[in-house]
Amino acid sequence: MTDEQWEVVSELIPEPHSGRTVVAGRGAALWKDLSRRFSPYHTCHRRFQHWVRTGVLRQVLEALSQDPYERSEIKLAECFIDGSFSRAKKGTGAEVGKTKRGAETKLMAVADSQGVPIAAYLASASLREVTSAQATLDDRFVVEPPQRLVGDKAYDSDRLDQALLQEAIELIAPHWSNRYQLTQDRRPLRRYRQRWKAERLFAWSHNFRCLMVRRERYPKTSSASSTSVAS
Repeated sequence: MTDEQWEVVSELIPEPHSGRTVVAGRGAALWKDLSRRFSPYHTCHRRFQHWVRTGVLRQVLEALSQDPYERSEIKLAECFIDGSFSRAKKGTGAEVGKTKRGAETKLMAVADSQGVPIAAYLASASLREVTSAQATLDDRFVVEPPQRLVGDKAYDSDRLDQALLQEAIELIAPHWSNRYQLTQDRRPLRRYRQRWKAERLFAWSHNFRCLMVRRERYPKTSSASSTSVAS
């Protein structure tokens, strides 16, 4: 976390003299793997869980995202949605589904036109991505919704299309080959070529081991860990 970012959120965090080490150290796969330059790992874990329960961490994430948005550094004209699987280490708990590779969970994310994450959501790996799209958008860090949302064929759904239109969001996704009624032509689909920005976001996020493997049993704590690293 940079000095500029810390200046934005320091007033939101209880015990700010040690709070920065908790935020900065969350990239580890295991709490006990935290570097010795941070607070004791059990202290970091306890404070992190407290922030999740009391809503402190959510306020921090929103402040970190809203500040660059107000400075026009986050572009919402065109955003991209995708999901990535993470192996559930314990294999139990909420939002864990069975796949061919075993028990997994899915991290959904929305990136802006520059690849900056503006939303993240934890879902069961057994659910289709289209069913989690609305919940992912509702859990975004910024107040304003994207103007266009670009996804792959997994998001080709009339129901999702209509739901997003009520929020003035245009859905852009290639049609399934068996679709009977076409809803968009090639002109907006040209924007689909930029969907690599969402894939790049996940490629970057896989540098953090706590996003590669879910080790937290409780979904709120696991989701908070994912969103704090992603943002």
